[in-house]
Amino acid sequence: MNAWEAVLLGLVQGLTEFLPISSSAHLRIVGELIGESDPGAAFTAITQIGTEAAVLLYFRHDIATICRAWWRAVSGKDGTDLRSRFGAHDPHARMAWFITIGSVPIGVLGLLFQDAIETSLRNLYITAFTLAFFGILLGWADRVGRKTRPLEDLTVGRAIAYGFAQALALIPGVSRSGGTITAGLLMGFTREAAARYSFLLAIPAVLASGLFQLVKSIAEPAQAGAPGAAATLVATLVAFVVGYFVIIVFLKIISTFSYMPFVYYRIGLAIVVVILLGTGVLVPLGSP
Repeated sequence: MNAWEAVLLGLVQGLTEFLPISSSAHLRIVGELIGESDPGAAFTAITQIGTEAAVLLYFRHDIATICRAWWRAVSGKDGTDLRSRFGAHDPHARMAWFITIGSVPIGVLGLLFQDAIETSLRNLYITAFTLAFFGILLGWADRVGRKTRPLEDLTVGRAIAYGFAQALALIPGVSRSGGTITAGLLMGFTREAAARYSFLLAIPAVLASGLFQLVKSIAEPAQAGAPGAAATLVATLVAFVVGYFVIIVFLKIISTFSYMPFVYYRIGLAIVVVILLGTGVLVPLGSP
C-alpha cells in the first residue's frame, strides 16, 4: 500500500465511521478496488483508533465529567451503600456503568468469533446482504420509533440491548453506529440521544480492539500483502482529522433530517457490490 492509497483509506474511514453506513464495509470494498486485496480486519481496527481519538477530543468535557462522577461514586463519596456506588445519585456515574455494561457483548463475542471475523465474515456477499438488510431496518426504526426518550432514560436493560446491537457490527456491513442507533430508535430514544450514546459506547470497544490488533501486528510477522506500519499510521492520522469534522456535521444534521438518505445509500451500495462481484471486479474473499 503506497502513501496515496493509505490517505484514501484513511479518508474513507474518517468519513464513514460515524455515519450509519459501515466503515468496515467501505474499507473492505475500497481497499480491494484500489489495491486488489482486502486491507484486513487488523488494518480496519487500528485505523479506528484515529476516529475514536476524534471522539475523545470532541466529547472530552463529557468524558471528563463521566469519569469524575464514576470515581466519586465508586470511592463512596456519594454514599457507601451499593446503590450509591453504582451511581444511584448521579446520572453521569450511571452513564459510566452503562457504557461498561454495554461494552461487554462486543468484547466477549469479538474474542469468541475472532477467526470468523477476520476471515469468513468478510465475505462480500455477506457484506452486501448486511448493508441492505440493516439499512432497511434502520429506515423502519426511524419511521416507527417514538423518538421521545432522552439519554437520561437509559437503564441497565437498555444498555445491554445497545451492547448487543453494537456487537452486530463485528460483521462488516452492519455498521456499529447504524446498529446502536437503530436499537436506540426502536427503544424510543431521540435521534440525538441515540447517536450521542453510540459515540460514547464505542470508545472502550473500538480502542480495545484497535490496541489489541496493534499489539498483535507488532508481535506477529505481517502477512504477505498486508498494509505496512507506515501506511497504517498515515491512514489512522487522516481518519482522525476527517472523523472529527464528520462528528460535528453529523450531530447537526440528524436533528433536522431523517436517516432515509443513509438507507437509500446502503441499499444502492449493496446493489453495486453484488454487480461488481457478479462481473468479477470484486471477489467474495480477498487476500490477506
